Amino acid sequence: MSPDTTVRTGAKRAARKAAASPALRFLARAGYVANGIVHALVGVIVLVIAFGGDGEGDQAGAFKAVAAAPAGFAALWALAISLWALGAWHAAAGLLAYDPRGDATGSAKKWGRRLAEWGQAVVFLALGTLAAAVAIGARPDTEQVAEGASRGILSIPGGPFVLAAVGLGIGVGGVVFVVMGVRQSFEKPVDVPDGALGAWIRALGVAGFVAKGLALLVLGVILVVAAVSIDPDAAGSLDGAVRAILALPLGPVLAGVVGAGFIAYGVFCGFRARYAHL
Repeated sequence: MSPDTTVRTGAKRAARKAAASPALRFLARAGYVANGIVHALVGVIVLVIAFGGDGEGDQAGAFKAVAAAPAGFAALWALAISLWALGAWHAAAGLLAYDPRGDATGSAKKWGRRLAEWGQAVVFLALGTLAAAVAIGARPDTEQVAEGASRGILSIPGGPFVLAAVGLGIGVGGVVFVVMGVRQSFEKPVDVPDGALGAWIRALGVAGFVAKGLALLVLGVILVVAAVSIDPDAAGSLDGAVRAILALPLGPVLAGVVGAGFIAYGVFCGFRARYAHL
């Protein structure tokens, strides 16, 4: 057995053991609850903004709101640990999804699944890290961070193409969310129960996935515009996407729909914690 094969086999064995751990599965389900709480809070903030209030309609804004609540410090660490656990579970699931001995078609599908799982792992690990950072006193301004990152990208050779590619990637992700909502393909990793409860869960999933997809699509457009105009100040975060929606005709109504959709997505994540395949 070659060293590469030995390492690969050992990594898959460790990933299989981790994925089968009752403790990690429990924390991963808690991670779905944490993700739902974050999205619901973002939705509430977006609704406040849509009705003329002030706030940061993104994950950082949600964590800051938690920090300001009683026992916010403990709540943030609980969110961080749960999100990290969910990220670890997706990382292990991604490693187990790939079998190099499969045929070309099977291998391509498994690589696609592997990359999807790892992409989710990165998102949840980053969210957990953001929650922990806010817990220890950081107060990040995601708009400034996005503009600074865009400025750095645009300053390198080929930077506009890189930023445009990032924007297109986020936009494609938004389209995928919308399609998953419309086609209800989000049901595949979830054992949706029968009856009225199942119908409610499906309705929440449709509303949530479509709303999140639209917000990501707008964010992707913002980044592409920043790349084409070579203007880092035109870039932004999810909060910037909400502000862009507000600037559209019937903007407050559209932003309100997106906010309600984020709340629906958050509630769906709560049900996913109960019914997800783990």
